[in-house]
Amino acid sequence: MEHLDQIYRQSDISWFTPVELFKPWYAHGIAEAIMRTANLSVPLQIYEIGGGSGTCAKGIMDYMKLNAPERVYNSMTYISVEISPSLAKIQRETVGQVLSHSSKFRVECRDATDRSGWGDRQEQPCWVIMLEVVDNLPHDLIYAENQISPWMEVWVNKQNDRETLSELYKPLEDPLIKNCLEVVNSAKKPASPSGVRLMADTLWSKILPRPRRCWLPTGCLKLLEVVHDALPKMSLIASDFSYLPDVRIPGERAPLVSTKKDGRSSDYNSYLDAKGDADIFFPTDFWLLERIDHFCSGSLKLHEDASSSKRGKKRRTITLDTSSFMEEFGLPSRTRTKDGYNPLLDDFKNTKFYLSVPTHNVK
Repeated sequence: MEHLDQIYRQSDISWFTPVELFKPWYAHGIAEAIMRTANLSVPLQIYEIGGGSGTCAKGIMDYMKLNAPERVYNSMTYISVEISPSLAKIQRETVGQVLSHSSKFRVECRDATDRSGWGDRQEQPCWVIMLEVVDNLPHDLIYAENQISPWMEVWVNKQNDRETLSELYKPLEDPLIKNCLEVVNSAKKPASPSGVRLMADTLWSKILPRPRRCWLPTGCLKLLEVVHDALPKMSLIASDFSYLPDVRIPGERAPLVSTKKDGRSSDYNSYLDAKGDADIFFPTDFWLLERIDHFCSGSLKLHEDASSSKRGKKRRTITLDTSSFMEEFGLPSRTRTKDGYNPLLDDFKNTKFYLSVPTHNVK
């Protein structure tokens, strides 16, 4: 921990991803999960969204070169979809350290949520990797005055001095917000009978009125809609924060907003105060992520009758704690210390992996 603290103090980066801290073992675990699950009779194609400095890409390609059948490595392609030109350049340099990787790797510098960038639908199987992507995607905030008031969109308004920001509340109209709210509501457990529940909520709203705030993962919904449409047979591996400690900002799924100064991080009490170089992390509700994944793939219908509810699932999914994932697919013996402590398994307790693969179980 002292060594890690020193690294952070010496770096302008306010947070290192696990794939960077645990290289190459973290990426090797992901590569092993792909090898065990992929149909290796067809050329292996991997997309990574938001590839950072290329550490994951290099680690996976290194592992394939050393452990996969030669024909699998020789025929594989690894495509990084990266919105930042500066990171795209670093990725090419990182992967290019191994000469044989260069012909199999390319960076497409574009926004992954823009459907036009993906071109025609690709019907062959492929893999999509998203490491610490969902927590940085845009979220929309909705607000209600009390427990029974309707949800409203939250808009940010600039005052005349152009420095002070405030919130405006407007009726729900944005189709992406409406869609996401429907998926969120479908993910909630069935409530008590509507009449009894409504009476209870009405009573509480009069006795103890309490405003409600909810952050919706609209960016995740938009991204998965695009990716599922472009790559209908894709398999997905995503890892992210399942919860965040000491969040000061109110609301369900509220973000941690922090900034770094003189090697020390400090958190904001309001997202309205965060300007310039603030880092924003949202916790990922993995149960909701699964619902969004099923919705975007077409296997979850929000408005269906009893007969259509018997449709077979088109996705097979599992959520694992990072420690469980690495115990299964990684090489934890390589990161275990002499006293038995293993940072690969024992740290990042607030992160999970989500795996989703297509099936042929469609009626």
